[in-house]
Amino acid sequence: MSHNYGRVGLLYGGTSSEREVSLMSGHAIHQALQNLGVDVVAIDAGDNLVQSLPSYQLDLVFIALHGPGGEDGMLQGALDYLKLPYTGSGVLASALAMDKLRCKQMWQGIGLPTTEFALLKADSDWSAELQRLGGQVMVKPAAEGSSIGMSRAATPDQLEAAWAGASQYNTAVIAEPLLPGPEYTVAILDGQVLPSIRIESNADFYDYEAKYFSAQTQYLCPSELSESREKELQTLCLEAFNSVGCRGWGRVDVMVDDQGQFQLLEVNTVPGMTSHSLVPMAAKAAGLNFDQLVEKILAGAR
Repeated sequence: MSHNYGRVGLLYGGTSSEREVSLMSGHAIHQALQNLGVDVVAIDAGDNLVQSLPSYQLDLVFIALHGPGGEDGMLQGALDYLKLPYTGSGVLASALAMDKLRCKQMWQGIGLPTTEFALLKADSDWSAELQRLGGQVMVKPAAEGSSIGMSRAATPDQLEAAWAGASQYNTAVIAEPLLPGPEYTVAILDGQVLPSIRIESNADFYDYEAKYFSAQTQYLCPSELSESREKELQTLCLEAFNSVGCRGWGRVDVMVDDQGQFQLLEVNTVPGMTSHSLVPMAAKAAGLNFDQLVEKILAGAR
């Protein structure tokens, strides 16, 4: 290994609804860091994390925490305060990327393609909102990841039920038109856009089970887009990533609408690093094995 990173704290697990996935990511990253000869201590992040971190005498932090508390800027702010360099995006980009509502508002404001949406509330006119968004919608909590709390709705009663389910996770719940797809994801690593991946799920949509556990979900990488279409997608995703202020590494999710246009869904600032995960798949297509990917992420820490 060409660089001495000092003592690296790998933060994983945590207390969010994505704990299970974070544990899997953390175990894979921990093995890679050991393979690289890095002095690494794996830390399952509990409620007293900030108070306990100084006792580990760390030089750098590798963040493998998914969801609220690890991916939303809170941890990044604490690490900035402790003057500890860390992997991935900073406070503002992490918070903005995690908040799908405000991220979409910003993209609309600067003219990047993302669908119309409705901010749902207890007194929403379910019928009117459904009609305005095309009759079929996807409902999601604005600040969760891994498709947690998401569901489809095609009637006013279904929409109200979907809102009730999603609102358990976060006070802000949004609905977007149901897009026909296909769905693509594009990983970005140290300013380099990796080959796109097309996701084909036989589930109702690419939900939590399909993401992490289903053997039926198919991933095409390369995604069989034409050269010009691949370039269009990569350019859009890099622009979206940069517009949020992201750095280091991340992943941008996109779907195709009924006009064949790409529509931005969200940016992930701490994507999964499991056996089913997409960034390692894209990195492999670009010639990087898992250990090399982990070291490039680590090298980008600041």
